[in-house]
Amino acid sequence: MPSVPPTSRSLSIMTFAEARRSRSEDRRISPVFWVLLAVLGTSGWAVWSGYGNSGFGVFLFVVAGWMVSLCLHEYGHARTALHGGDISIGAKGYLTLNPLKYTNVLFSFVLPVVFVILGGIGLPGGAVYIERHRIQGRLKHSLISAAGPLVNVLFAGVLLTAVGAGWFDDPDRLIEIGGRTLDLSPLPAALAYLAMFQVSAALLNLLPVPGLDGYGIVEPWLSPKVRRAVEPFAMYGMLAVFALLWQPQVNRLFFDVVYGITELFGVDRGVIWIGDYLFRFWNH
Repeated sequence: MPSVPPTSRSLSIMTFAEARRSRSEDRRISPVFWVLLAVLGTSGWAVWSGYGNSGFGVFLFVVAGWMVSLCLHEYGHARTALHGGDISIGAKGYLTLNPLKYTNVLFSFVLPVVFVILGGIGLPGGAVYIERHRIQGRLKHSLISAAGPLVNVLFAGVLLTAVGAGWFDDPDRLIEIGGRTLDLSPLPAALAYLAMFQVSAALLNLLPVPGLDGYGIVEPWLSPKVRRAVEPFAMYGMLAVFALLWQPQVNRLFFDVVYGITELFGVDRGVIWIGDYLFRFWNH
């Protein structure tokens, strides 16, 4: 029996169905992100219940939480860009929360995690390629740049509120250091330490320095002449910021601001220091 060629109507239905399926796949949450959430939840339960080594549990919890926040930070940029007019975002895989889809996995994911482990500072990641020419209006461009740091602000607010309100305090599981029992449980210390990274990342990212999101917020409002003059220095902006942070006086001032913010929520810097102590389980 001869085959019947598809009609224009059937072709349009097929095209529509394929387009819907493609959009669905573009926005399906990646298994990589689900694994990160599983590690976060499992390690959080272990720290809360006292299962296993508390220091190693805090380490896993903080690293997994930081990875999740990096994914959400980039998702904030991507989702805002999508609604701003860049319809290419989905095809790039940015809406799947898969960090392996970022333009530069090293700078967006690997180095921020390494800095958390070694340096104790929330290094701003960031590399979702946004086709800016598709987006009309300076306000939209500013909102796209602001979306990532605002995710860190929200993340920090939730964590600090939980710790400050004592939601996870457990008098039956208190921390012991050097034979001394502290009036603090491991999970609040871990949450406070993770919150510190969110605050530091938001502060750094909001600096109006080329290469950081803060500059992306103000850039659309600058004159073309100023933007052209600043553009060659964009790749050095983050390096300059971290070179300054290596200076003891600047580092002390920066963390005084970070701890000042956490203390607004009733989270003393001592709680964060204890979280740092537990996190570095290999030192004790």
